[in-house]
Amino acid sequence: MADFLRRHAAALISLVAVVAYCGFIEWMWGWGRILSAWSAIGPGPVALALGLMIVTHLVRCLRVYDYFRADLSGAFLRLFRVTQVHNLANILLPFRAGEASFFVLMRSEFAMPMTRSAASLLWMRVLDLHALLAVGLIGLVVKAPLVWPAALAWCAYCAAPILGFAFQKPLFAFVIRRFPRKVARLAEGVLSGLPSSWGPFFRAWAMTVLNWTVKVVTIAWILHLLGVPGFSAPLGGALGGELSSVLPAHAPGGVGTYPAGIVAGALAFGAGDGADVLTALSQAAVNVHLMVLVSAAAGTLLSLVLAPRAAQGARPAA
Repeated sequence: MADFLRRHAAALISLVAVVAYCGFIEWMWGWGRILSAWSAIGPGPVALALGLMIVTHLVRCLRVYDYFRADLSGAFLRLFRVTQVHNLANILLPFRAGEASFFVLMRSEFAMPMTRSAASLLWMRVLDLHALLAVGLIGLVVKAPLVWPAALAWCAYCAAPILGFAFQKPLFAFVIRRFPRKVARLAEGVLSGLPSSWGPFFRAWAMTVLNWTVKVVTIAWILHLLGVPGFSAPLGGALGGELSSVLPAHAPGGVGTYPAGIVAGALAFGAGDGADVLTALSQAAVNVHLMVLVSAAAGTLLSLVLAPRAAQGARPAA
């Protein structure tokens, strides 16, 4: 029994968390009340939102495919399956434990060294966090008392990756020399995962911005349709939810943490206050979380249909 618990601890924790979360939602509002909000929106917007979310999965896969284009030529569908399984594992497993599945899947599917895939993933996560904040901060710029200085500061922040890439060698050398060894190792990992030239860098950056723009705007749009008023509050809610999923404090399946991130982000961006506002916002957050989970499951099923089996005899990565 003890061996079983050790082997399946992550899965059992996830199962208990999901069951408890479902029970809490039923006790608090009732699933019938939660799900009835979708009928008010209508099937058209729901289908469009799910389609746009799956488009973001394809864009993320294309970013990885472009990064490893010399090694993965002609293997886009197989890579799509790998990235979708990794995405689902990342959502379902607690504390970012699902990130490790990317290294394992890339090694088993494409015989790629784990250090190489880990370095690339670290670099892409840095881009993800930067782009996610850049998109989300638009709401603060719009609401800023002095719009033009805020807009200039936002533009400077958006251009930071270009400056960082241009001066990467002296910057990383400074960090490696001056910071503690743990930070230096992280910097070395990011450096080893950086593109070798401007072309791959700009393509990765552009696809990262496209991915997060589409995803955050789609989530904000659905939040607006679900009753979150204004422009900034839905955008802040989308930013808060997605930040909760990329930071280490991530519950299994995002249960609790993802809706809480949406609520916190929307409130921070001016959703209002009061019990009624909080109740409506919480219900909208639960529904958006369901949409994110459904889109991840749909993307995974689509990838399994398009590439049902791993190809035999995958050639080793260079």
